Amino acid sequence: MTQDIFGQTTTIATGPALEAWNKTQMAFLAHGAATPGHLSEALTASPDFALGHAVKGMFYTLLGRSELMETAREALTTARAAAQANPISAREQHFIDALACWIDGQPKAAIAHFEANIAAAPDDILAVKLDHATRFVLGDNRGMRQMLENVMPAYGPDHPGRGYLMGCYAFALEETGDYSRAKTVGREGMLIAPDDAWGLHAVAHVHDMTADATGGIKWLTGRESAWAHCNNFRYHVWWHKALMHLDLGQHDVVLDLYDREIRQDKTDDYRDISNATSLLSRLELDGVNVGDRWEELADLSANRTEDGCLIFADLHYMLALVGDNRDAEITKLLGRLHRDASSGKTDMQRAMASPGMAIATGLEAFGEAEFGKAFVNLARGRKTIQDAGGSHAQRDVFERLTIDSGIRAGYLDEAEDILAARSIRRNGHEDGYAAARRSLISEGRAAAGVAARFPAE
Repeated sequence: MTQDIFGQTTTIATGPALEAWNKTQMAFLAHGAATPGHLSEALTASPDFALGHAVKGMFYTLLGRSELMETAREALTTARAAAQANPISAREQHFIDALACWIDGQPKAAIAHFEANIAAAPDDILAVKLDHATRFVLGDNRGMRQMLENVMPAYGPDHPGRGYLMGCYAFALEETGDYSRAKTVGREGMLIAPDDAWGLHAVAHVHDMTADATGGIKWLTGRESAWAHCNNFRYHVWWHKALMHLDLGQHDVVLDLYDREIRQDKTDDYRDISNATSLLSRLELDGVNVGDRWEELADLSANRTEDGCLIFADLHYMLALVGDNRDAEITKLLGRLHRDASSGKTDMQRAMASPGMAIATGLEAFGEAEFGKAFVNLARGRKTIQDAGGSHAQRDVFERLTIDSGIRAGYLDEAEDILAARSIRRNGHEDGYAAARRSLISEGRAAAGVAARFPAE
C-alpha cells in the first residue's frame, strides 16, 4: 500500500499510476476537464486499482444519464473483482459500497459510506467531496454544512486540499443563509486554490442571494481563468454571470452570453440543459422574446423523457418541452414521472412523487396558460422543492414561475406571501425580479379596485 497526495492509504502502485491518481483527485476537486483523462491513465497503469474503478463509476452516476448507468455498473463489477483479487482497505471498500448504493437509487445510503471514511479520517478529501456532491443532488444543505464543519479542523495550512474544502464550505454557508461568512471563506479559499471554480461560484451565489448583481459581475470579471479549465461546469459559471446581467435588465448581454458561452456546445448534459432552460424561462418571464432558442433544447429533452435518474433533470427537461410546446413529449414525461412516483422504491422515485409530480403538472399548466392550476400545483410542490436538489439560485426559476402564475391567476395575496418568503430567505435583500413583481401586485390590486367601483353593466 502507498499514500496518495493527501496522505490517504491506497492500494495503487507507486510511480506513474500513483502520479496519475493524484492528478485525478486534484483535477476532480477543481472540476477540471482533465479529470477523466488522468483517471484513465491511472487505470491503464494500474488496471486492478479497485478504488479507481469505484470512483470512475461514481463519476458516471453523477452525470444523471440512464444510458451511463450500465457503464457505472461495469465499473462496480470491475472494482469488486479487483477487490477480490487483491486485498483492499476498509476505506476503499466503503467507496465501492457507496457506488453500489448510488446505482441502486439510494444516494442517502451512499452518504453513510462516505461518512464512515470521514469519521475514520476527516482529512479524506475525496470522501468529503463525493459526500458534498451527493448532498447537493439531494438538496441536503444542512447536512452538507454540518459535515464540513466537523472536518474543517483536520485541514491545516499544508493540506493540499484545504482551498477546495473552503470552497465547499463557502457554498454550504451560502445555502444555509450565512452570506457574509460564505463570501469571506470563499474569497480566502481562492487565495489558496485560484483554480477552484466551485469556491468562486459559491461567492457568485452570495451576490445572487444578496441582490448585488453589480458586485457579482465585478467579482467574476477578470477571474475567467478560474473556470476556463473546467469541464461543463464552466458553462454554469457563465450562467451565473448572465443572471447578474439579467437582474440589471441587460437582456442583450444575457442573450449574447447564452449564445456565446452557455450554449457554446449544444450538449444534452442535464446540467447544461438546466442552465439554458432556466435562463430562457427567466427571460420570458421578463417579457423578452428568446426567438427559436427553445427548439434545440426541446429536441434534446424529447430524448430524455424516459430517463428517470434525477427529478432535478426531469423538471428542466419539462421546462424545455413546455417552452417549445411539445405536447406529446410532455405527456410522455408526465406519464413516466407518475409511474416512478407510484413505485417510490428509491430515493429518486420518492423525489419524483414529491415535489416532482406537482411541479411538473404546474409547469404543464403554465405552458397552457392555465395559471390557476399552475399556481395550485407549483405552490404545492414548493413545500418540498428542496428535495429536488440543486441550489437556491437554480430552484429559483420554479419560485418565479409560482409567483408569476399566482399573479396572473389573481392570487395576489398568496403570490405576495411567497415573494415575501423569498425575500426573507435572502435576508431581506430584494432583487429586480422582486421589485417588478411587487409593482405588478400593486397594479393588480388597483385594477381590481377600479373594477369593483365600476362593475360591468
